[in-house]
Amino acid sequence: MSETAAHGQSPHTQALHAQDHGQQHPIGLYFFVWGLLFVLSAFSYMVDYLGIHGYLRWTLILLFMMLKAGLIVAVFMHMAWERLALVYAILLPPVLVLVFVALMVSEADYTIFTRLAFFGAAP
Repeated sequence: MSETAAHGQSPHTQALHAQDHGQQHPIGLYFFVWGLLFVLSAFSYMVDYLGIHGYLRWTLILLFMMLKAGLIVAVFMHMAWERLALVYAILLPPVLVLVFVALMVSEADYTIFTRLAFFGAAP
């Protein structure tokens, strides 16, 4: 006798019952992530409060921003529990955009240095 027959439910009924309830995550996980988001936001504000300037400022702000966005997408948008193909479909395009922006920045530096060398610095 199979397990489904012993409980008196067909596999289709069990699948519908599981679909109605959905996936439950512990509330402690959400509280932990909220705490991390609060701490990362506090660190982000501390960068301004301490008066950090230059590349370090922007590096820290972007780092905290990406960490917060990653936590929100992974936990609150449930991407941590999705299939890998869906994760790649959502996260890969922004990563590729960042790679292309970096390539354009390097090309822009080459272009401006070539123009300055050829035409000179005069307006």
